[in-house]
Amino acid sequence: MAKKAKKQTARGRRQDRARVAGGQDYEVSYEAKKTGKSVASVKKAVKKVGNSRKRVERRLGSAMKKSLGTTRAR
Repeated sequence: MAKKAKKQTARGRRQDRARVAGGQDYEVSYEAKKTGKSVASVKKAVKKVGNSRKRVERRLGSAMKKSLGTTRAR
C-alpha cells in the first residue's frame, strides 16, 4: 500500500523567496534590476552578508545611499 502524499504548504516557497542564490544568474540579475545595481555588486553583497534577501537589499540600499549622499527618514 502506497503512502498518502502530505498536503503541500507554502513554507518551502516562502523560505526560498527569502534567499538570493548567488550562483543562479536569473536570481542575481533580478535582484540587480530590482535594486538598480550591477550583477557584480549583487554577487559581492551575497558573498559579504550571506544569501538572505533582506540583508542583501539592505547592503545594496546602504551602498546606494552612500553614493547619492542622501538618507531615508524612518
